[in-house]
Amino acid sequence: MFAISRKTFCKSLIKSHIKGLSSHPSAEEKSTHFGFETVKESEKQQKVHKVFENVAKDYDLMNDAMSLGIHRIWKDQFMCKLGPVENTKLLDVAGGTGDIAFRFLKYVNEYKIKNCHVTITDINAHMLDVGKTRSRQLNFSPDSIAWQEGNAEELPFQDNTFNAYTIAFGIRNCTRIDKVLSEAYRVLQPGGRFLCLEFSQLEIAAAQWIYDQYSFQVIPVLGQLLAGQWKPYQYLVESIRQFPKQETFKTMIEEAGFRQVSYENLTLGVVAIHSGFKL
Repeated sequence: MFAISRKTFCKSLIKSHIKGLSSHPSAEEKSTHFGFETVKESEKQQKVHKVFENVAKDYDLMNDAMSLGIHRIWKDQFMCKLGPVENTKLLDVAGGTGDIAFRFLKYVNEYKIKNCHVTITDINAHMLDVGKTRSRQLNFSPDSIAWQEGNAEELPFQDNTFNAYTIAFGIRNCTRIDKVLSEAYRVLQPGGRFLCLEFSQLEIAAAQWIYDQYSFQVIPVLGQLLAGQWKPYQYLVESIRQFPKQETFKTMIEEAGFRQVSYENLTLGVVAIHSGFKL
């Protein structure tokens, strides 16, 4: 009887301990933002996934409409900033539709830069499907491009695999930006370069006010008219306002281990290119 009672007591004690841990403040799940909404960290990834699942087929059309086509110039400047050289092994993260990867391949083909390859990873299979279709239409060699579904916060690649890493208009949608940066550092080889193109804050207050009016009053309407989607584009506008300012993001990149970190504002700071090296 004593042995049974002791066993019962121990089970009860363990259950009480586990319950106590789950209710302890330090064990509570952290909150983050989904646009202007506060959500649990575990919820954001699913919500973002749903957004891009809904907009995947119209993503490039909406980029043209929202930016009046200027996003193409930004991405061209981004690729020139990278300046691929011989033997560049690029990882393009959150690049499902292929916009950056295709610019990379066109660049190396035009300048006859040898032995280059790009791997595209995206958490959303629907975005990757759009990119694969476009790749076939553009007749890119399958040997020069690879596709991999994966989370930027937990990349499915070994350490020191790539010598260049790009992420364009994707990092602000991630739950843990610090994890994205540490993963970028991990998969890059020593001497490898990190480049991020992301919406940012304008340098002139009056211009920022005008930009805000356009963003909140026009972009969701365009989303509804052109893609039949209001809420995803409302989220995208809100997510831009939640992203760290240029100097703050620069500090975050440095804290991840990167050196010679700098940034360049484009179109008065509507977007910025951040650069850093793994040294």
